[in-house]
Amino acid sequence: MNMMVREQIKVLLAKEKLKMKDLAILLQESTGKIYSLDSISHRLQRGTFTYNEVVTVAELLGYNISFVKKQTK
Repeated sequence: MNMMVREQIKVLLAKEKLKMKDLAILLQESTGKIYSLDSISHRLQRGTFTYNEVVTVAELLGYNISFVKKQTK
C-alpha cells in the first residue's frame, strides 16, 4: 500500500513535469512546515506520509482523490 502512494505521487509529478524538490517547495509554501527533498523521499519510502499530506499534494497538483467501490461479479 505504501509503495502505491509513493509511485502514484511520482506519476503525478511526472505528468505535471515537476520534481520532488518542486513538491517540497510547494508543500512548504502551502503548509508553512519545513519539507526537503530528502525528508519527502524518505517518508514516502518508509510509508510515513500522512493521508492529509497526500490530499494536500493532490490538491497542489490539481487532482482530487476519490474512493470508488469495487464492482463484484
